[in-house]
Amino acid sequence: MTEQTTATPDGTVPAVPAVPAEDTSVPQAPESFPAQAASSAPKPPRRVLRAVARWTAAALVLGGFGAGTAFGITSMERTDVPGLATESDGRWDYPELGLPALPAGSPRPYSDGNVAEIHHADLRRLLLPAPAGAIVDKKLDGGWVSTQRYLAEYAKDDRSDLAQTLKDSAPRHVAARGWSMPDGTSTRIYLVRFNSTAFAQSFMDSIVSSGSGVQLAGAPETVLDEGWSGAGKVAGTSSYVYDEAKPYGEARVRHGYVAAGDTLALVVQSRKGKESTRSVPFHQTVILQNQLLG
Repeated sequence: MTEQTTATPDGTVPAVPAVPAEDTSVPQAPESFPAQAASSAPKPPRRVLRAVARWTAAALVLGGFGAGTAFGITSMERTDVPGLATESDGRWDYPELGLPALPAGSPRPYSDGNVAEIHHADLRRLLLPAPAGAIVDKKLDGGWVSTQRYLAEYAKDDRSDLAQTLKDSAPRHVAARGWSMPDGTSTRIYLVRFNSTAFAQSFMDSIVSSGSGVQLAGAPETVLDEGWSGAGKVAGTSSYVYDEAKPYGEARVRHGYVAAGDTLALVVQSRKGKESTRSVPFHQTVILQNQLLG
């Protein structure tokens, strides 16, 4: 294609700038449409950009907060999240337990050096402490009690024969602790130490030989507690747990025995009124007393 030129009024032809070789293949943009407009779209107003930036930042912050909240909830325990707390199963809040100190050179009852399974610790220190919220019985405050006080837990018709059996078994000491809870549940624990494991086992056998055991005061008939699994029982010990048979008297009475070497424990719980004693705190009490004697 021949390039056309136009002469100026004085007859000269203006010089045409040379086009670089590398640009010969690039079409020139029309003069009516600037080249820079072809390579970029119209810029939005700055006010719109600032608004978009603010909304984007807010979305990122909210998204991060939401993710952090979700992580926090999933990493928390169920009882720590308001509205998701798991209902208590009725366990009592006992203090942290620990075995009492022993006289110098004395072994624990189930250690290799104590074949006779004798408890050398102070018997009063082996009593289970009262749980939080309990009102301690001033007559059963963790000290020594008489055998008559212990026998008072049994039905009157059985006390005479049981007193003779206890005397023949040569008991050494009886320690006791009692308390009541805000819901009206009364607990009494007795620890009876005998002169030997053989005497303790003989007395235990006389109590539970009938299957239903010697009857307790306020519980004319008792049956084996079918809900008792023996969980937490220390090796070498034995336990027998009973519940009052229906219909209940003025108070539903639960009781259990733990035979541990030369010592026998009796745990009694009762509660007057329409609401009866619950199995969970009763079993918990028996288990913890068992562990202290082991």
